[in-house]
Amino acid sequence: MRQISITVRPENGFEVPHNDGYQVYSSILSCIQNTDEKISLYIHETPLHSISVSGLLGDFSWGHRPGHKRLSPNASYKIQIGISDPREEEIYESLILSLFRPDTAISLDQGSLLIERVEKRSLTYPEMLAEVMKYKRPLLAFRFLTPTCIQFKNSRVTEMFPHRGAVFYSLLSKWNQVCPEGMQMGIDQDEFGRYLIEKPEPESYQTYSVLVNTVHDARRDHPRPIFKQGFVCDCNYLVTSDASATFRNAVTLLSLFAPFSGVGNSVARGCGQVRTMIKEGNNGRRKNH
Repeated sequence: MRQISITVRPENGFEVPHNDGYQVYSSILSCIQNTDEKISLYIHETPLHSISVSGLLGDFSWGHRPGHKRLSPNASYKIQIGISDPREEEIYESLILSLFRPDTAISLDQGSLLIERVEKRSLTYPEMLAEVMKYKRPLLAFRFLTPTCIQFKNSRVTEMFPHRGAVFYSLLSKWNQVCPEGMQMGIDQDEFGRYLIEKPEPESYQTYSVLVNTVHDARRDHPRPIFKQGFVCDCNYLVTSDASATFRNAVTLLSLFAPFSGVGNSVARGCGQVRTMIKEGNNGRRKNH
């Protein structure tokens, strides 16, 4: 698994939507096309479950238009791209080639971003497993950086709260799609509800409705925006004292995996970006839930 962190600076101050990931994703595709048209076509035509794009992370001021925020030319911002499937290594290499050049600019609707620095990190499956074994009583600290839209199965409804079952079942589904043969995990969603406790920070909790795509409306013959609803917040997850060691190790592994895969839907278009920290803590107890 690999993650690319791109530090950018706006050429001028300009506004972007609250969910700028849709614009950033489109611009990155253009950069890839300039480097490798074959891979660009593959990304357009293939539903990729293993690429996540954060959009812009940093400090913003209020925009003049509703649903917008303003970038400062005196500030730097970061874009994080995660690739969780080793089989898509070629895509990763193409991203590096297209974005590493110092003269490259990322063009958005209202302005451009100059690339200052590109950093990369990787984490192998053996390294993840070794890290998991360090924790006997893990406290799983999640910071949901961008609106996280977890769609309930077989519906159009999205979660508006970092419920343990929704968050970890989403991660489990992503893990099982990309992990090496033999490393799939069979955990029922009810087990996340039974053996995990969520403790969100109320001051950090916000909800959003964000643009994630635009489709052509054949009946009205014009583009139609697609919005999803989601949340951002800080949330700690504790494993209950009666959970098995196998379950404890599984949720710790999924927490390490989360920054690469993102959580929920539309992670390639800026949603569901998360930063995680694992600490040694006290076991969660049912009576505190």
